[in-house]
Amino acid sequence: MRSRPVPPRAASGFRCWRRSLRASASWRRPAGNRKALPSPRAGGGSGSRKPLPQVSGAQTCGPGKGTVASCAGASELQSYLEELRALGFPTQGLHILEIGENSLIVSPERVCQSLEQVLLGTIAFVDVSSSQPHPSICSLDQLQDLKALMAEIITHLQGLQKDLSVAVSCSRLRSSDWNLCTVFGILLGYPVPYTFQLNQGDDNCLALTPLRVFAARISWLRGHPPVLLYSFSVPESSFPALREILNTWEEDLRTRCRAQNDFADLSISSEIVTLPAVAL
Repeated sequence: MRSRPVPPRAASGFRCWRRSLRASASWRRPAGNRKALPSPRAGGGSGSRKPLPQVSGAQTCGPGKGTVASCAGASELQSYLEELRALGFPTQGLHILEIGENSLIVSPERVCQSLEQVLLGTIAFVDVSSSQPHPSICSLDQLQDLKALMAEIITHLQGLQKDLSVAVSCSRLRSSDWNLCTVFGILLGYPVPYTFQLNQGDDNCLALTPLRVFAARISWLRGHPPVLLYSFSVPESSFPALREILNTWEEDLRTRCRAQNDFADLSISSEIVTLPAVAL
């Protein structure tokens, strides 16, 4: 399943440009080609548009978590945001966070709020380590290293000093021993991120496993063709046990969409697929 580029303006949370996004079975990496992103509507919903600057290979996870994935690096993102600011789009309070070779544009306050909810146990995880015969559900309490990592990100973001002389600030987090698949699954807003043991390589136990793939689509203007906001999968065998968490995710996304005016016509669908191999 391939997502299309959509505008980098979203309701809340953070925006993420990644050089290599492979956080779910249903994602494919951005192609890296440069495409102009459509602009927000102007004139009180008249549908008129003005051109935006370009950013490489952008993908997004729209209202709710506001995440965009791209091949762009931190310097290109900083220039992009400065161009957006010059066009009159609000960029105040945004921060470029580098994690390894990945760059994210975040609203530190909103990301902290989201991660604090994760620490309260609002999402579940699926362990897909290759040593397991089949995927298994686990909680954050069973993943103490990941729990500490989430707290580290919160502490880092809360400790940022505002520099009014800089339009968009930057910082970096060490990530040599992080499971970036799981970390970015959380940051992208997946209600059930995959996790696995790093010392077992990149293999997993999802091959030939029926997966229920969820896709959220939305229109930039009411009545226009929808674009894919984001997509994630869960093992079909785990779906009954995860139904409550997934229902909460859907209700929350619909609530966030109703609270903003940038997107319309949200639709959420699911289908069952079985793949010979799954890259995370």
